[in-house]
Amino acid sequence: MVDQRGGLTKVYIFFNLLSFLMMDSLPKQTLNPNKHLKEQFVSNLDGSSILEIAALLTIVPLLVLLRYSIDFHWKIDYNNGGNAVSSKKNDDEIVVYRNWKAYTNAISLDFIFIVFPMLLFFTVLSEWVYLGAVLLSLLLLILSVTAKRSSSGLQRGPSLSFRASVSSYRVALMLITCLCILAVDFTIFPRRYAKTETYGTSLMDLGVGSFVLANAIVSRQARDVSSGNWITGLKGTAPLLLLAFIRLVTTSGVDYQVHVTEYGVHWNFFFTLAAISILTSFVNIPAKYCGILGFSVLAGYQTWLISGLNTYLLSDERGTDIISKNKEGVYSILGYWGMYLLGVHLGYRLFYAKHSNIRSTTSSIARVFLVSLLLWIVTILLDNYVERISRRTCNMPYVTWVLAQDLQVSL
Repeated sequence: MVDQRGGLTKVYIFFNLLSFLMMDSLPKQTLNPNKHLKEQFVSNLDGSSILEIAALLTIVPLLVLLRYSIDFHWKIDYNNGGNAVSSKKNDDEIVVYRNWKAYTNAISLDFIFIVFPMLLFFTVLSEWVYLGAVLLSLLLLILSVTAKRSSSGLQRGPSLSFRASVSSYRVALMLITCLCILAVDFTIFPRRYAKTETYGTSLMDLGVGSFVLANAIVSRQARDVSSGNWITGLKGTAPLLLLAFIRLVTTSGVDYQVHVTEYGVHWNFFFTLAAISILTSFVNIPAKYCGILGFSVLAGYQTWLISGLNTYLLSDERGTDIISKNKEGVYSILGYWGMYLLGVHLGYRLFYAKHSNIRSTTSSIARVFLVSLLLWIVTILLDNYVERISRRTCNMPYVTWVLAQDLQVSL
């Protein structure tokens, strides 16, 4: 009798385990009941026009210049108690505020004149982008004229050194990214600024490429500094891989909504950054040759795309293998790597080469403006006659658009 009960107990346990496994194989009750609705909210979007995005991002450097103009106009000095204007003598100098009051005042002005207006133009003032850009330009012009007519007559208006402009650009990029990521899930954020589904341009489409370009411009390779061997490069990639897997595990664990057509089922942007870092570690060439290699990679990838790869990447077809499930993220590595190499070359030529250090700021700005103008022309030609801009595939028109737009913002 005991054996019979023991047998029944084992059978009971077996069927319970079997039923548990069967339930695990069935669709689980989601921890996020609005997951499907949230995914639909950011899906099938067409984006905005290139002109509107350019005007919107023109506002950002205008706000930064306005912030510096306020300091100059009222002769605010955070290091000396606000009694005199001080200037930074070199780009490598680190500015440290001497007291918390000065630091708080600086942060407050940054929020009032940069962060808050950016948030307004990204949301409730999105319909007045062109007017806002014109009005801010006129305001800066008035402040510049007023500064030139100041009592001393010898002091110059607010201006940033060229490398300081790059630092401001990177800070602005981080601000834009944070604001957009937090705002995109709300209806107040215009849908045309969210990421596009297949082809098109939007504010958030620039984010991924801009991060790649920002990393390239200030990389050790662009600065012509030895980065060690490929083992050192792989060690530097470890934090990116760790972040990538942490994001994958956490989003899966809480059943967070994931737009699969963005990178794939498991892929995310940290995997893309890690892949670029690994490729750069193995193919480590001088910065002056990175432009040739980057263009070759992009030209080959674009040829592959228009030969039929773009049809596969933009379709709903997914196999069971890991590459097919993450086809957007895996194949777009070629585009982002080509963009990174071009960014390294441009950073070296425009910011870190010997001739760039002896040229005047005006001459350097003119060089960047000409390069940006050339890239805008190439972008329009590629978008109209080769293939439309697509962040999802990271094609050549997307790469040239990111380069042109970001160089324009960094002026």
